[in-house]
Amino acid sequence: MATSTSEASQLKTALRQRAVALGFQVPRVTSAEVPGSRQRGLRNALAQGHHGTMRWLERTRTRREQPAAMWPPARTAIVLALDYGPDGDPLANLTRGDRGTISVHAQGDDYHELLKGRLKQLAGWFASAVGGDVRVFVDTAPLMEKPLAERAGLGWQGKHTNLVSRASGSWTFLGVILTDASLPPDPPESDHCGRCQRCLDVCPTDAFPAPYRLDARRCISYLTIEHAGPIPHRLRRPLGNRIYGCDDCLAVCPWNKFAKSGAEARLHARAALRSPRLEDLAALDDTGFRTLFRRSPIKRIGRDRLLRNVLIALGNARGPFAAIAPHLDDPHPVVRGAAVWALGETLEPAAAQAIAEQRATNEPVLAVRREWWLLRRGASGGAP
Repeated sequence: MATSTSEASQLKTALRQRAVALGFQVPRVTSAEVPGSRQRGLRNALAQGHHGTMRWLERTRTRREQPAAMWPPARTAIVLALDYGPDGDPLANLTRGDRGTISVHAQGDDYHELLKGRLKQLAGWFASAVGGDVRVFVDTAPLMEKPLAERAGLGWQGKHTNLVSRASGSWTFLGVILTDASLPPDPPESDHCGRCQRCLDVCPTDAFPAPYRLDARRCISYLTIEHAGPIPHRLRRPLGNRIYGCDDCLAVCPWNKFAKSGAEARLHARAALRSPRLEDLAALDDTGFRTLFRRSPIKRIGRDRLLRNVLIALGNARGPFAAIAPHLDDPHPVVRGAAVWALGETLEPAAAQAIAEQRATNEPVLAVRREWWLLRRGASGGAP
């Protein structure tokens, strides 16, 4: 569906006004095309296994490479950003060993639901205005929204692979409206990282094999959110007290000096999630988990995965033993395995090895039994 130049200009003006009224930054427009360099980057990352256990990236690769492969009528991408900047230092809590650190994006309500609701409002108006068809996407869909945002001029993909904006730094959520209407594109943004590599240097697990490349298998956000199995031993101590996500590479970006605290109240940090006590989290049953994380993105990973993360944080904090011990008999093996490791980090070696001698042979799951074996040998901290 085509529009005249004057009609398109008026439409973009009205679009911007409505988007800003809904809390978005000024929207930007580009053709619904992902640059070839970004497509090749995705293929290379998959070929090298940098996606880890996120098998859906392989299954949806063809659809991710071009919006039209997912929705053939797509001609134009309207890209929107919603700020969620923190109201304080997002790294300050990392020094509090008895507390858990939750990524800024997950301390409030689930942004997926909020963003999708706003996008649908805007898309509904746009479809009525142009008489065309639309589709809305948040980051759970097989769409490469960051390359589209860069192409539309909202920012650029920094060396940490996230979008950086000269107006908002690294603290933005992205959403996309695809339409079969034709609108004049906005100019793209250029890269302004320069020689800076603070985001690469700060990473606790060396997750960046090179600038602009991320190996998710070493990324704390991937390990604590997307990865369902045991976290590799060599990466457990670098997790510190990070129990859901990691903000280190975002927080050190110099462009954040222009960022403002997010205005959307539903995204503001809840008091209970700013700096939760690890002991309290370790004591959560299923009901308590669902209650605490109602309307939170953390509910998506479930109690067992969160407990795995909490137990690793307790191990890094050297206890207390009383918070760890009950989970040695947890029904879920990934929780039991993390509890065994945390036990070894908390107790004196002789005491930990004595418990391992008693329990190793009775563990039915091989992965957990291996944790006991390593503990018995005094090798759990340095295991691969």
